[in-house]
Amino acid sequence: MNNPLVSIIVPCYKQSQYLDESLQSVLDQTYENWECIIVNDGSPDNTEEEAKKWILKDTRFKYVYSKNKGVSHARNLGIATAKGELILPLDADDKIGQNYIKKGSELFQENPSLKLVYCLAMKFGDENGEWNLPDFSLENLSRDNLIFCSALYKKTDWYFIGGYDEQMKSGLEDWEFWISLLKNGGEVVQIKEVEFYYRIKKSSRQTDLTNDNRKSLFEYMSIKHADFFVKQLGTFKHLDSVIKSTKSEFKNKLQSKKFVIDLFCTTFFHFSIFGLYKKNK
Repeated sequence: MNNPLVSIIVPCYKQSQYLDESLQSVLDQTYENWECIIVNDGSPDNTEEEAKKWILKDTRFKYVYSKNKGVSHARNLGIATAKGELILPLDADDKIGQNYIKKGSELFQENPSLKLVYCLAMKFGDENGEWNLPDFSLENLSRDNLIFCSALYKKTDWYFIGGYDEQMKSGLEDWEFWISLLKNGGEVVQIKEVEFYYRIKKSSRQTDLTNDNRKSLFEYMSIKHADFFVKQLGTFKHLDSVIKSTKSEFKNKLQSKKFVIDLFCTTFFHFSIFGLYKKNK
């Protein structure tokens, strides 16, 4: 078997104090054919200084700078410049187990039709213990996010779905990405071993996400992926309970000017990503 190049994408914004631990977990991989692209998302701390230490340590580490535009843009930028066949996003404050890439890449080689590989996970930091997530199914995915950001997928699939949605700056962009990737089918495999470590902090993007922001993000997702939610849930009832609108109100939203604007922005974003991908291919 040929060992495909795996590109690990590490966006960093105000997380430089954790970057060493995260990148050390990359360096410790038993799988050697990887590159790691550290994307400085306009961070005001010493992210650049920390990243360049790792570039000197191992040439497989690379560094990209961008003005602060959010994690979706940072991931898209990193993936667009990546040369790997497989992509693994990794937040700068999290860690991966030393066999994660090896096990994941082997699964893709054994089954070319695979869409996504993830694993069991542990929490660490301000909270410790196993991170129990529901089993994967499209119906469960329609109710909540079941997969953390650090899962392996093909760069070609990222390209065809248009990347991470850069309009979702406040959060939930991972959930929306998995829906885009999987709603039309594709096999998902979970490695039944702990190979991902999720840092819990008192303050994070998730903990700071207000109820109003969450509802607004979910409303946006519900419009963008109305076909998926209705197919999986069979009704708008679940969506109504989250965004607090009636079935008729939600249908009106689908016909509103806002929907047309959202669709235009999403289409424009897709063309922009495709152009950046082709430029760096």
